[in-house]
Amino acid sequence: MSIDEDESLEFVAYIGPTVVPDIVAAERSHEWMVKTGGSFANRCLPLLMANESGWWLRNRHAFTATWNGGPRKDDLTLEFDSVAGGGDAAISGFGYGIISWPIPCVFRTPPGFDLLVRGPANLPKDGATALEGLVATDWIEATFTMNWKMTRPGLPVRFERGEPFAMLVPQRRLDLEHCQPTVRALSDEPQLQDHVRQWLARRRREHVRTFVGEHVPEIGGTVWDGTYMRGERGDGSQFEDHRVRRKLRPFAPPPS
Repeated sequence: MSIDEDESLEFVAYIGPTVVPDIVAAERSHEWMVKTGGSFANRCLPLLMANESGWWLRNRHAFTATWNGGPRKDDLTLEFDSVAGGGDAAISGFGYGIISWPIPCVFRTPPGFDLLVRGPANLPKDGATALEGLVATDWIEATFTMNWKMTRPGLPVRFERGEPFAMLVPQRRLDLEHCQPTVRALSDEPQLQDHVRQWLARRRREHVRTFVGEHVPEIGGTVWDGTYMRGERGDGSQFEDHRVRRKLRPFAPPPS
């Protein structure tokens, strides 16, 4: 089944009467990317597109987590800045240094779509790592939790209010299973091989000028190749369906 650009696929969050989850379209860039020399990371289109590929669930209750390395639930301590209410605050629900956020809504994706629930793309956190889950949200009649695993006993790990703790990515079921992985010789495609050789030659020249020299190239400078960002093939032609942004729609509020 193909999807037209203007087609709408309904993705619903059914909420209860007390807690409205903080769900927003994921942001394109991160603070650490801006702080790279010349904001260098912000010219990496694969990073930027991945950052925007889903919706964030944001933490509503700031806290600090500390794990002593043990397997019990009480081996993980969560110290909240203020009294956490509403039933969506993080808890130690499984032991083994796992932090769990109860998700206070039931998601419903279109028929044939699952929901990949993962950590925010390209937002590393020292001392904790997000665990991923794939949920059949086109039929499930239950909520679920988002979980993080503490990795460094004794290290306090901070989760701020408004910080994303989960990323929601609907994906069509069986698409991966329908892929047919195949290995072929690059020489079987002479045009592709020639374009790859040209790219490698440019890459080597840029690497020498950038990293052997004593400057960090600025965005738009002559050192940065930028052909992928512009959607240009090796012969200078443009890929017609090239995209540099994802514009996800916000969750519409419930009717009053």
